[in-house]
Amino acid sequence: MNIIDIAHAAPTQQEPSAIGFLLPIFILILMYFILIRPQSKKMKEHKQMLNQIKIGDEISTAGGILGKIIKVGDSFVEVQISEGVLIKLQKSSVSKILPKNSIGTIK
Repeated sequence: MNIIDIAHAAPTQQEPSAIGFLLPIFILILMYFILIRPQSKKMKEHKQMLNQIKIGDEISTAGGILGKIIKVGDSFVEVQISEGVLIKLQKSSVSKILPKNSIGTIK
């Protein structure tokens, strides 16, 4: 082998391609639409639901407690879970507002 053959056999360094540059950007955009955006949308809907809570609403909590709203404060609600049994909960623990008179039909 002479010197010219060795020079041609040496690997040359390639310049970075556009695909190598765009792939991480594509992955970040994909993660935004799959993970971040739906979660922030869900949080926004939950916050809006908490702002609409009023006295007389029937609710379900994250812990599975069903009750009727008796008193609404800035960050707490007072809930009647049975006749004469009142509990105070953080508003953030309310998971959903139930349709009217639905607690009486649940067995």
